[in-house]
Amino acid sequence: MDNLNSYILYIDSYFGSAPWFPLLLLSVGIFFTIYLGFPQLKYFFNGWKILFSTGKGNEGQTTPFQALSTALSGTVGTGNIGGVAMAIFIGGPAALFWMWVTAFLGMTTKFVEVTLSHHYRLKNNSGEISGGPMIYMEKGLNMKWLGFIFAFCLLVSTFGSGNMPQIDNISSTLNSSFGINPLITAIVMSILVGSVIIGGIKRISSIAASIVPLMALIYFIGGLSVLIFNYENIIPSLKIIIFDVFEGSSVVGGFLGASFSLAFTYGVARGLYSNEAGQGSAPIAHATSKTKHSVEEGFVSILEPFIDTLIICTLTGLVILSSGAWTEKFTNEFERSSMYVVNGSLDEKKDNVEILKLLSGEVSKLEEFSGELVVSSGKISNQISIINNRSIAEEVIIYKNNELFTGVINIKENTIDSSFKFVGKSLVKSAVLTSKAFNKGFFGNYGEFIVSIGLLLFAFSTVITWAYYGDRCTAYLFGESAIIYYRLLYIFAFFIAGSGYIDTEIIWNFALITVAASTLPNLISIFLLRRQMKDIISSYNTSEID
Repeated sequence: MDNLNSYILYIDSYFGSAPWFPLLLLSVGIFFTIYLGFPQLKYFFNGWKILFSTGKGNEGQTTPFQALSTALSGTVGTGNIGGVAMAIFIGGPAALFWMWVTAFLGMTTKFVEVTLSHHYRLKNNSGEISGGPMIYMEKGLNMKWLGFIFAFCLLVSTFGSGNMPQIDNISSTLNSSFGINPLITAIVMSILVGSVIIGGIKRISSIAASIVPLMALIYFIGGLSVLIFNYENIIPSLKIIIFDVFEGSSVVGGFLGASFSLAFTYGVARGLYSNEAGQGSAPIAHATSKTKHSVEEGFVSILEPFIDTLIICTLTGLVILSSGAWTEKFTNEFERSSMYVVNGSLDEKKDNVEILKLLSGEVSKLEEFSGELVVSSGKISNQISIINNRSIAEEVIIYKNNELFTGVINIKENTIDSSFKFVGKSLVKSAVLTSKAFNKGFFGNYGEFIVSIGLLLFAFSTVITWAYYGDRCTAYLFGESAIIYYRLLYIFAFFIAGSGYIDTEIIWNFALITVAASTLPNLISIFLLRRQMKDIISSYNTSEID
């Protein structure tokens, strides 16, 4: 598993974590914001006006509200709960600032890709409407080959973005909060997902329109309770977000600090993972809407990054920061891909730079321990330190077969027999960090149950929506008859990830690669279609005058 994670990180270093990716994403957003005259501001209220129209008499299978709910159910998921926590965990508070920037520019990018998708949509032999970037690449650019590349990349992304991270967070959070075995969670959720996605876009959009408002309300009330309880920390949290953008995050509690580049890269990457602006997934859902003109559906889509990132992700980020959970060490079981055993006793303030170098793969003065680790009744006798979740672990206890271990553990190149379980205090990440933060509000230790329920609803709706995206990509690549095979594979991957057979960090790192792989061809295509986009807006303005 460690070798697999290293290989995935190596690939990701050329994609989502490479400097060119966030720069390209932001550049396209900046270009269209200026080119179209700040549509995210100019048309913001138009989207709210159109949102609740029925679309009666217009072609399509969903109302504007159902289309937005479906798209939101695909974006509002673990990215809002676990993704924000992961960005702060690695990049510090400033990562939230870059998520805001990504969302603001993403409102324009989303407007463009959704308008084009709705404009170039097709009707199949059974009368169903479908669209997406692969269609406007083929019809608008006459580049069917690029449509095939995009459809394949997004098809892979349905597993790495919309499937495996969702069930991984559901199972780990339910296990942490309620003690439910991940295998049981995986079985039950796989059955539920299978029963929904078999019904296609109409069933998915109907369920999404019911779940999205409910899950947002539950999560908002829970988050607000934490902010009210820690109200004196809200302003300081906002200050540290802004100040850290220019100075980088320093050592605070168990947090070892973060550079400008880490905050920027992970903030933009998690921002994209959260609202998916530019990735080309949401346009597939919006293409089915019954809006009269394609630009009107573009207006509606502007609301998506606003709700997803500027409201929900900001709420999560402020809860994590104001509660102080992001700097606090909690008892947890260590994941091998996040754990390092090094020689000597380490100190957060003195050794933080060298620890961060070690974690990033740079040359460090620290030496990884290799040899025999002597353990007595679970406690380590050697003069070593264990780094877990980017922090120096404390009170480490070792178990084997659920019993305190006594004996010798052979360690070579940070490889440890998987039968040993390391438990201790360290920073926590992803949805677990958000759960710990929600415990620091009016609901006390019951706060994490709100996260568990919210995560269950968020992730479930995300999974079913991404299954539809995969359906459309499969149909484009292999024909409608291949969809059943895709759905079976989708449910199988969902089950494997949820049952705990794959490491959390590996899943998240794989997701970053798949997001970048599908985003690149989409960004290129919408830039090439910039003049057509202006013509579509002009035709709408002319029809409004007439």
